[in-house]
Order: sequence, then C-alpha cells, then structure tokens
Amino acid sequence: MAEDYSKAYYPVYLDLNGRLVVIVGGGKVAQRKAKTLAGYGADVVLIAPQVTEELLQLEADGLATVEQRGYVRGDLDGAFLAVCATDSEEINRAVYAEAEERGCLVNVVDVPDLCSFIVPSIVRRGSLQIAISTGGAAPTVAKRLRKRFQDEFGDEWADYVALMGAVRLLVMERVPGGEADRKPIFERIADSDVLDRLRAGETPSAEDVFAEFAGEPKEEAEDRSG
Repeated sequence: MAEDYSKAYYPVYLDLNGRLVVIVGGGKVAQRKAKTLAGYGADVVLIAPQVTEELLQLEADGLATVEQRGYVRGDLDGAFLAVCATDSEEINRAVYAEAEERGCLVNVVDVPDLCSFIVPSIVRRGSLQIAISTGGAAPTVAKRLRKRFQDEFGDEWADYVALMGAVRLLVMERVPGGEADRKPIFERIADSDVLDRLRAGETPSAEDVFAEFAGEPKEEAEDRSG
C-alpha cells in the first residue's frame, strides 16, 4: 500500500536575522545547514563532540559558535529553531522532544515524523527566492525542478529584482495617490523589456526606469539624481 503524503505544509519565509538557531551534529550535513543558516543572519550555535574542519573555520570567521561536546537537555533554551543531524535515534528523539516542549521549530534531518517543518529546495537570485517542495513525497523531483529553475532564472534576476525594488520606492515616493494610481506603472514596467536589457548587458538605473515608465521627463530625473 502506498504511503499517505496528504499532510499539507504551510509555506512560509522566516526572518532568522539575530535569532538563535541550534544545530546538533558535526558532520557534512550539519556543516551545510550551518553555512546556509548563518547566511540568513541566524545566530548559529552548533553542538557535537566531533566537528568538521569547515565548521571550525566557520567559527573562526565569526559565523557560528561551535561547542565540542554532546547534546544535553537545556541546549535549546532560547532557541527559535533547531536542526538535528545525527545518526543517533536517541539524540534525535531527545532534541525533538525538547523542541516541542519549548515551542521551538525543529527539523530532524531525514526523519519527517520528528519535524515541525521541512526544508524546501531553494533557488536564490539576490532577493528573489524560489522554494520548491513535494511535501517529502519525491525529493528527487524537487531537486530536478530546482535545477530547471536554476537554468531558467539566471544571475540577471538578482539585478532585475533589486532594480525593481529601487524603482518601486521611487514610485511610492513620487507618484501621488494610492494603489490604483501606482499599479498601472508597476504593470507597465513588469511587461516591459527591462529584464531583456539587463540580459544584454545594459545597466539602466532606477531613475532611468522611473522616468521612462512613470512619465517623468528625463531632464528632471537627471537633475534629481544630481
């Protein structure tokens, strides 16, 4: 009989900046998790009797705190999120139990029954992030979809999204009225060839794009930019 994968996960993006994240485990998986979480601004504390050289370097770089010892109850005190990446079922269950008691989000790697969240495959291009998940049903499919999106969404998307963000601020600041007045401008820009220009190597500024699509004369835009 096929397994039931009907459990639904609520997709959400978490602000981890400055929040305590505890990782239990010191191998390659824990190393990968630590690098990723530190990259999102988390205050990473890693606990394991033995750790990789890369994890020690991560600590030397000021991106994580490494405590070379075994996990003990109480290590999740104050943690917002916990990740457990060990081969010990006893430790996995202990970390999960403490996290549940403390209301801490927890992921025990490769043990869905001991997770309050799962981690999607991610394609990141600057502020643009595409998260892909099959709810644990087909991880290989998720990885292949990630590869497809990586090929489709090139590095130019990071510049494009950053540019659109800067233009949005200009529109919010300079175009009077509400959403009904500004939405047509955003739609004109989104339907334009700005992305293609970036792909071709052009470097339009936010002022350029605003002047073109919000109807501000270019001379005024140049005067405004100094």
